[in-house]
Amino acid sequence: MAESTDQNEYLRDLAEIGLEGYAPYLMNRIMGRYNANLRKEMTALGLSTAKMRALAILSAKDGLPIGTLGIYAVVEQSTLSRALDGLQADGLVRREVDSDDQRSSRVYLTPEGRAVYDRLWPHMRASHDRMFKGISSAERHALLATLNKMLTNIRIHEI
Repeated sequence: MAESTDQNEYLRDLAEIGLEGYAPYLMNRIMGRYNANLRKEMTALGLSTAKMRALAILSAKDGLPIGTLGIYAVVEQSTLSRALDGLQADGLVRREVDSDDQRSSRVYLTPEGRAVYDRLWPHMRASHDRMFKGISSAERHALLATLNKMLTNIRIHEI
């Protein structure tokens, strides 16, 4: 009986579920607000959202192949290429031919790129902390575990 009730709930349309009950809407809204909160600081540093994401990912996983960086940064390949061109022109990243695959290149954060990221990080952290205000550690861990399961369910890459 419970399975039938659960199935019926999934068959309801968005108007019945409501925006507050539709996870993709909430996730998009949260990320839109997060990015908007950082826009002033990003603009002051000459960064777009794609550039910020690339710097942030490289700060945690430096030397990624461009394709992998695009997956982590959730940025279209053409947008990422333009962002990397700008970051390279500004001396914030460098590209090197991948020693494992001469047809590919890897992207590295330069010291200047690290310095720009280090200026942005406190603002990123503050926005992150603001999202979790009033949320217990247990709730946060449960949310992150659920989000990781959801990502595993829908991803098309190993990462």
